[in-house]
Amino acid sequence: MASVHTGLDAARLAADLGELGLAGASGVLVQASLKEIGRLANGPATLFTALVAATGADTTIVVLTHTSNNSLSSRDFHEATRQLDPAAVESYIDRMPGFDAASTESYEMGALAEYVRELPGAVRSAHPQTSFAAVGPRAAEWMSVHDLDCHLGERSPLGALDVAGARVLLIGVGLDSCTAFHLGEYRRGRPAPRREYRCFVQDAAGRKSLTFTDIHLDDTDFGALGDDFARSAGVIVGRAGAATAMTFPVRAAADFAADWMDRNRPAAAG
Repeated sequence: MASVHTGLDAARLAADLGELGLAGASGVLVQASLKEIGRLANGPATLFTALVAATGADTTIVVLTHTSNNSLSSRDFHEATRQLDPAAVESYIDRMPGFDAASTESYEMGALAEYVRELPGAVRSAHPQTSFAAVGPRAAEWMSVHDLDCHLGERSPLGALDVAGARVLLIGVGLDSCTAFHLGEYRRGRPAPRREYRCFVQDAAGRKSLTFTDIHLDDTDFGALGDDFARSAGVIVGRAGAATAMTFPVRAAADFAADWMDRNRPAAAG
């Protein structure tokens, strides 16, 4: 009988991650593509077990559980409705579910994000569009503040991770998708453009609409920004299975991005 290939196990993956110097980190914000790593013996559970083994019990693991589809200004919404007539657009909006931090699935954030979100003891932040979820000793602390008008700034879990000296870990994901760069948008010396956002939440009273103003989050130049940041001294590159892995401090990414944007983006009008 032919042997059955069970895939990469947690011990082998932890050995790879151990080469990245993550042991003892206060927290690690993980963005991962499982398909880039290769076949895992138990899917996202294998990666999570490896992360805990490589970092230690005192490290809090954080993932993105964003719901960009809960927005009337997102690319997802515009793509879904661009061929609809006005009546059909209104009907689509009426059917959009409200965000509930306890039950709403993340949107296109990957299998690891959903695995962590559903773990016993996981804590999720309350933002209806850019929530995070965390497991570990500082999960409740870091997820406790996420103001509606601060998607990814100082009053969000990303700001808490920065203050705590946490690291970013990208596995099979390029720097053009590095969420920590967005923190730099709030730290620019030049004022960042602002815009209005609208989304929906669900609570005991039912579904309601929320409208708020925040900076205009813009990742269209993160490819060029990431190329420049990759040459900085703070980026450690290694492997995780078949995937390229990179790690660096949240603060290094945010501060580099703020300076880079001031030099390469125009100031906000007005």
